[in-house]
Amino acid sequence: MGGQGKTEATPQQLKDEGNQAYKDGNWDKALEKYTQCEDFNHTVKDCTECLELSPKDPKALFRRAQAYEGLEMFEKAYGDVRAAQAVDPKNKEVQHMLERIHKVVQDLIESKSKTSGKVQQLFEILFDPSHEKDKRETCANNLVALAKERAGADLLLSQGLIGRLVQLLKTERNLEIRVACARTFSEFSRDSDKAKMLLREVGIPWLLDLMNSPEVSLVNATQYTFQVILNTLTGMDIKLEKRPDKILLQEHQKEVDSLMATMVSMLTRSTMSGVCRDAIIELVLKNLPWERLDWGDKFIHMGGIEKLLDISSELPEFSFESCLEVTDNTRITTSICLSRMYESQSDDKARGGVRDRIDEYIRLRLLTPDREHQIRVVVVITTLLLGPLDLGNHLIAREGMLEMMLVMAGTDDTLQQKVACEALIAAASKKDKCKSITTQGTDILKKLYQSKDDSIRVRALVGLCKLGSVGGTDASLKPFGEGAALKLAEACRRFLVNPSKDKDMRRWACEGLSFLTLDAEVKEKLIADTDALHSMIELAKSGDMNCLYGVVATFVNLCNAYDKQEVIPEMIELAKFAKQHIPETHELDDQDFIDNRITILAQEGASGALSVLSKTESHNSRELIARTSSNILFSLRPQAVQCDVLHPDTRGLVVQQGGVKALLGLATDGTKQGKVTAAHALARIAITINPEVSFPGQRAYEVVRPFLKILHPDCTAIENFEALMGLTNIAGMSESARKRIIKEHGLSLIENYMFEHHDMIRRAAIQCMANMCASPDVIQIMEGQNDKVKYLTLCASDEDEEIVKAAAGALCMVLAESPVCLKKIFDAIDLSPPSFPEQVKDWQEILQFLLSSANKDIQYRGTVIVYLLACHDKNCAERVIDTHCKTALEAISKIDNPELVLPKAQEYAHNTLKVCANQWKLIKDPDAVED
Repeated sequence: MGGQGKTEATPQQLKDEGNQAYKDGNWDKALEKYTQCEDFNHTVKDCTECLELSPKDPKALFRRAQAYEGLEMFEKAYGDVRAAQAVDPKNKEVQHMLERIHKVVQDLIESKSKTSGKVQQLFEILFDPSHEKDKRETCANNLVALAKERAGADLLLSQGLIGRLVQLLKTERNLEIRVACARTFSEFSRDSDKAKMLLREVGIPWLLDLMNSPEVSLVNATQYTFQVILNTLTGMDIKLEKRPDKILLQEHQKEVDSLMATMVSMLTRSTMSGVCRDAIIELVLKNLPWERLDWGDKFIHMGGIEKLLDISSELPEFSFESCLEVTDNTRITTSICLSRMYESQSDDKARGGVRDRIDEYIRLRLLTPDREHQIRVVVVITTLLLGPLDLGNHLIAREGMLEMMLVMAGTDDTLQQKVACEALIAAASKKDKCKSITTQGTDILKKLYQSKDDSIRVRALVGLCKLGSVGGTDASLKPFGEGAALKLAEACRRFLVNPSKDKDMRRWACEGLSFLTLDAEVKEKLIADTDALHSMIELAKSGDMNCLYGVVATFVNLCNAYDKQEVIPEMIELAKFAKQHIPETHELDDQDFIDNRITILAQEGASGALSVLSKTESHNSRELIARTSSNILFSLRPQAVQCDVLHPDTRGLVVQQGGVKALLGLATDGTKQGKVTAAHALARIAITINPEVSFPGQRAYEVVRPFLKILHPDCTAIENFEALMGLTNIAGMSESARKRIIKEHGLSLIENYMFEHHDMIRRAAIQCMANMCASPDVIQIMEGQNDKVKYLTLCASDEDEEIVKAAAGALCMVLAESPVCLKKIFDAIDLSPPSFPEQVKDWQEILQFLLSSANKDIQYRGTVIVYLLACHDKNCAERVIDTHCKTALEAISKIDNPELVLPKAQEYAHNTLKVCANQWKLIKDPDAVED
């Protein structure tokens, strides 16, 4: 790299070149430049390898310095550029970079010296237990803030903070300080070198021991640290749906595998707290899918399935010393993890392998058919029926398994009765099992319902409720006879509203109602029962995920938010001819009744309850929550592309109760349909409530990605339309919001729908683009080598007045700021999209169309456009005024009737004529008095 060689571009220059290429519509060049300026980590690695072979290679030193600068590692950049200058002192490019980096480093040194004094004072207080509690807590929280900044984190590490925190945590008992230390570790872990240093210096087992606490806040903070480490080492971001970087993952595969292996090995450690065990299972299930860290096969080979089954078989009644501590949420969390693991298997053979392992596990437990082993096996089956249903049904189908459960239910042993009831309830999900249980088990369940033990009675009640709901929403099917559902519902209610009953029994009562509310009569009775609704909502707000299904399914039924099979009249007639059963809809499930139930649910605070339950990791449950939230907000009418607001008085309540935050989470993680439904609900909020109120602060930017997801061809027309409308309002909020839309590559999606055949969708897209045109970045893009201004001009002559207003309004903004775009108005318009089947008009016809419009708003926009053209230069003014536009302007300026023209339009028309007369001398002054 000689002094006379070709100048190397800096990272910032590459970024600027990429931006300019993007604005010019040169996507390939833009991608090339962005790739060059962003691949800093790989550049550092390549240059380091080169320098190991040739330590004084000036080109490698300079390139690594550039990469360090791009990574904001200025001290390392300074060291490399000084070394490069020593080898090649005449190189001007190196000299310029040295001067630039020297100034940055000097500023950093000055800032560090100031911060260093503060850090020493912070250390003196934090690490001295004799200081006041409040001051020590403040210092601990200040550590977190310092660790967030690269310079602060480097300074803390240079002071040996990690080792000192490890020593502190050996004796520290203050929970807030312990939590702050864990959060500091998570901030360090956002840098890959620091994350590896943390793992090296403290070790994975030590971090797991820190998480092994009964305190939820400390467990959550440490669990977050583990996830940040995994994200950093792999380039993954679950929240942003960013998949791992293959190169980074390969580079750090050893650390990632060690993390997983250590967590799996400790899952069944008897000294572990139940909260910590739940956190480890959550970490596994979050990272297990193939699109994340693909831990499925490794987890199975490490014995993960057997460990989860051991955990799932634990009961509070087993109080042996070797038993594992579990929480109220452990079983549901374990079932979700097992389900996610089963789904991660790529083919039938792999799934068969999982079934074989579970079969072997069950076989070994039943070799000793004593009471405890039978109970544990039945609990395992119940867990599987709550998660990977195929596996649970496979076990139920084994010879003698269902009979064993029925025998256990018929004993006098309370524990056997309890677990057998729960298993029978879970097993009754399939109609063939329902029929078998109805035949053999109804009498047993009725007998158990007479038990003096309420925990047995309520479970038997739920079993009867589930068997009584096999007809679903079909009003013609009544398995237990007329009125039985209402009697069962009343029995559930007594458990639900009784304050003397514990939470577990109220949860079971709620689950019973979730089956019975498929009956329209039960729905109407429950919605009128304020006490029962309040009890159900409070149960959900407790955060106990065991009540998840009961509450959510009940709300789904009350809102009729479940999947409904499309009824084709011809098929009904065919079924009648074939004498097949035809389901009947109850009159109490008419839309008016549904609307009333939805309104009451919203007013009673159901959205707040759903917000709490939305934290579940169950994708299917998240979809149900999204469906219910959407129905509470609005009634979905897919046949009409319009926002049909049925409950305007409930929208604010939903936002107040945390509905927006919950929907943002639901739109990020879950089933495909669940994410779409949540995003659609957010779009509808953006349409009908001022987004500055419903999406304050950062949330206005967070909703952009979900909206863009439903601008997908696979989504329905109403989802596309309302996403565009929501984006229109977000784009109208601020320049920051518009920048976020551009950053998320939303501009091209919006433009695609400007060519849509559906008039309302095309209108929404053009209105959205009009708001986007307030951004200087969009105007710069339009100045590039593209036809964006031409197409907007064509849209300004559309038959749809709303499209014309939007397109003309966008032109007004663009032309006012960009002479380059203004000149494009006169370019030959050779676009002929499907939206314009008639002969395409030229610019003269379009301007005349705008000026002669009977719509005052359109006419006003036309006068603004013509005025901007006339003011630009004499040539533009001459081209405009030498058309019929002059006649139109004169007519507008002389209209006396304010009902026919806006005063602002008259002013612009008059001023255009004055400019052409006085400034450019093209026509006579319109105000001149004739002799």
